[in-house]
Amino acid sequence: MIELVGLTKAYRTRVAVDDLTVTVEPGRVTGFLGPNGSGKTTTMRCVLGLTRPTSGTARVLGRPYRELARPMRRVGALIDPRARHPGRTAHAHLLALAQSNALPPRRVDHVIEMVGLESVAHERVRGFSLGMGQRLGIAAALLGDPDVLLLDEPVNGLDPEGIRWVRELLRDLADEGRTVLVSSHLMSEMEDTADHLVVLGRGRLLADVPMADLLGAHSAVRVRSPQAPLLASALRRAGGIVELQLDGSLRVEGLDVPRVGDVAFEAGVRLHELTRVTASLEAAYLALTGDDVEYRAVAP
Repeated sequence: MIELVGLTKAYRTRVAVDDLTVTVEPGRVTGFLGPNGSGKTTTMRCVLGLTRPTSGTARVLGRPYRELARPMRRVGALIDPRARHPGRTAHAHLLALAQSNALPPRRVDHVIEMVGLESVAHERVRGFSLGMGQRLGIAAALLGDPDVLLLDEPVNGLDPEGIRWVRELLRDLADEGRTVLVSSHLMSEMEDTADHLVVLGRGRLLADVPMADLLGAHSAVRVRSPQAPLLASALRRAGGIVELQLDGSLRVEGLDVPRVGDVAFEAGVRLHELTRVTASLEAAYLALTGDDVEYRAVAP
């Protein structure tokens, strides 16, 4: 479990994280979303003790990260895939990490195989592609077989096969009861992966909801009728927000499917289609964040 209470991080005149209170529960994949500069990476760095908060607390497994003995056994993280010595091989890089946390050397071979780097395990990482570097970073995060995982943009640079592999890996880890917090700018991939969403804007919490609830809140009703103008007027009188689509159908917000059907019946209007349309994650995300990409200024 990850617990943030009133977490705030300010850099002179900018607030990167603003009074953030969130609990990331085990047993599910929690997606961490927000525009560039919204505070996602800063929040993760505060959890890992890499950045000292201005105020508030960040605890993982009930205590500050710095108080964990042999932390890689409890928490795995991928924040910057370039955080490695370019002259080392992948195997040597992971072995050094394993030795620092008293992990058995066999774990190195295990995670190398898990992430698909067997053929390049003894090559120097300076020649690795972005995707290979991401796989190495994920291997390092998994090295201690941790209870908690924080992954910042883990699919960046991966091909479609690699993205699918990460998706399946995260689902498997969550199903084992681990805490998984993952950020990504790929909305379609997050929609297929995450169970729960935490959305930031200007460092502030915009949403902390199950995926299904967020998508459901931005759902609409699609209805087609040969008497569309009459139906549209009746729906507006009933409190619906009605928009005519290019194909002649009506998009209705504010009324559910049964209510739209009842309104049509009461108005004596024939229907050719009546369907609930769930919003995509991208549409729901944009409705939440809009153009919210700047930090909030504070007094120096």
